[in-house]
Amino acid sequence: MVQTKKIALYLIVVFVLYTIITSPERSADLVQVGFEGIASAAEGVGEFMSELVR
Repeated sequence: MVQTKKIALYLIVVFVLYTIITSPERSADLVQVGFEGIASAAEGVGEFMSELVR
């Protein structure tokens, strides 16, 4: 089981590196979208907490 997890992790790392090397513009776009999603979620949690305190 541990060996399978290691192999899966290595495959994911190789895939990510391959994607970054072959199309860096697309990779940058995906990272930007991911960070925008995280920022939006954090903003939503902040608004929720603010309303909860009031």
